[in-house]
Amino acid sequence: MPQLILSVDDESDIRESVNDVLTDAGFKVITAKDGTSMLKKLEKIEPDLIILDILMPGMTTKEILAELKQRKIKIPIIFLSVVRLAEATKKHIIKGNMVDYIEKPFDNEDFIKKVKKALKK
Repeated sequence: MPQLILSVDDESDIRESVNDVLTDAGFKVITAKDGTSMLKKLEKIEPDLIILDILMPGMTTKEILAELKQRKIKIPIIFLSVVRLAEATKKHIIKGNMVDYIEKPFDNEDFIKKVKKALKK
């Protein structure tokens, strides 16, 4: 059974790209367009990994992470963003269950390697 990944990004082309790359690599992918829809999906599914854009409209990354903590959801997260890791860390945008950080645009092979590493596959 393929591992399940929840990909969350407000940009439809990024959601589609992530879906295509990961599906071709043998993973099952479910997408969400924002934090609110992600949290609703997490009521019904338990993915093995979340790929989360850190800059989206609506709920902030901090609010999403706080909600995950409150719900005691400990799914590993790879953050995906156009913001450099040093800048995101400086602004304390990221924390929580982070296992990796990928900057957009990403190299497909590197992306898959990081996903497999996060899943210990």
